[in-house]
Amino acid sequence: MDILERILGIILPVFIIVGVGYGYARRRGEQVRTDMLAINRVSIDVLMPLLIFTALAAKSFNIAHNTTLIFAGVAISLGSGAVAWPVARLFGYDVRSFLPPMMYNNCGNMGLPLAVLAFGATELGAAVALFMACNLVYFSIGIKLLESGHRSPRVAFWRFLANPVMTAMVTGLLFAIFHVSVPVPLFTAMKMLGDACIPLMLFSLGVRMCDISLRSWSIGVVGAIVCPVSGLLVAAVLDQLLPLSAGQRGQMYLFASLPPAVTCFMMAEQYKQEPDKVASIVLLGNLAAFVFVPIGLWLGLSK
Repeated sequence: MDILERILGIILPVFIIVGVGYGYARRRGEQVRTDMLAINRVSIDVLMPLLIFTALAAKSFNIAHNTTLIFAGVAISLGSGAVAWPVARLFGYDVRSFLPPMMYNNCGNMGLPLAVLAFGATELGAAVALFMACNLVYFSIGIKLLESGHRSPRVAFWRFLANPVMTAMVTGLLFAIFHVSVPVPLFTAMKMLGDACIPLMLFSLGVRMCDISLRSWSIGVVGAIVCPVSGLLVAAVLDQLLPLSAGQRGQMYLFASLPPAVTCFMMAEQYKQEPDKVASIVLLGNLAAFVFVPIGLWLGLSK
């Protein structure tokens, strides 16, 4: 019962905030979704970069200690794509629609808040390391999959590296590697702003869910199952092969159980790659998180 109570204490606040965002957007209508664009821009350009930078630049973050976890994040993202490939072929899905959401889970909006609740703010750096690994895989291989066969303008990889989130990651890693200290008052102010990003991301995720439909529900059901199951299968293999601490092991299983990211829907829409089907995968995947995230937490916290 103790571990069940702990899991419920971790996931319920997350889904309550997401539900509040969804309910508020449904009640207030389209205007709320329009207003959230400005808030999301502030979150992406300012708050999330500060959250990531302060997690990496904190004295408690050890880059050498998290190298294995970064490798695990890359392996889970690539392994999930490898598992999903034959599933897509079996059901006749376009791999350009099905694989990217399997490789890019919701390690930002949902994963970071869950990691803080499950393992504490001092372990946020480990969750950011996994977030970084997943982003590198998606915005290289995942985007190449979306681009293949399309005449849409290509998104240069250097442009992805130049965005505020990646700039914060690179800068934070450099601070961690060379042990550069940030003056305490400045670091405290940056951390306070970064921490504000966590509830805002969850609220925004709830608002965004109002824009997603269930018109292609069948592929959505398959994707909602394949994404976390493939991730957990790869994580189980890595658990036997990698020298992970108890905290890293918990982070890895939580990361592996996360649903597809909302960003996948936005990118599918940009590339006109069956966005309705990707939207169903994202929506049903996030609903299925009620089942799979507790499983991931149980696997990660049970030893």
